[in-house]
Amino acid sequence: MIAIMDYGVGNLFSVGKAFLYLGADAAITSNLDVLRRAEKIVLPGVGAFGDCMKNLRDSGMIPVLTERVKAGVPLLGICVGLQILFEGSDESPEAEGLGFFRGRVRRIQAEGLKIPHMGWNSLSVKREVKADLFKGLPENPFVYFVHSYHAAPEDEDIVTATADYGERLTAAVAKDNICATQFHPEKSGDVGLRILKNFIDGGDAV
Repeated sequence: MIAIMDYGVGNLFSVGKAFLYLGADAAITSNLDVLRRAEKIVLPGVGAFGDCMKNLRDSGMIPVLTERVKAGVPLLGICVGLQILFEGSDESPEAEGLGFFRGRVRRIQAEGLKIPHMGWNSLSVKREVKADLFKGLPENPFVYFVHSYHAAPEDEDIVTATADYGERLTAAVAKDNICATQFHPEKSGDVGLRILKNFIDGGDAV
């Protein structure tokens, strides 16, 4: 069973609908026992970094999430669900992230372009990543973004895909059993559905 974490933020309906469309055994939940039993976990997120972290702390799910990730359960972060995997964000300097990855989240520097970065953009995928979310996709697939900040990992090796919007943006990261996308696969048409299907069918993130 795939647990889609409900902590009061995130595009839960669209995410849940996409997984059900793909035939996955998935449930939107805030129940800690369900989270403990889940074979895979999805961490969505929409809005400000600080608000997401406050809601996640208040939900009481962080200790269980951390325990499950340390146990090797595959985790997929989406949008701000990617950002809060890091140590902190310039958007909410007072808020500590989960710290699963080293690094911070920075505001997009795109002189002359509108912020937030909103709409369809193509990905540059690291093809040397062996068995990740992007297998079976065409070159430079288009996906849907809505964000003003992106991750700046200390370890560049965890970056599995980038996008260009005034600068090189971190579009996806993965290491061991954790993977995450800055874009919204649930809003990215057939490409996004293939990415979610890869998560459903796959084991480790990389």
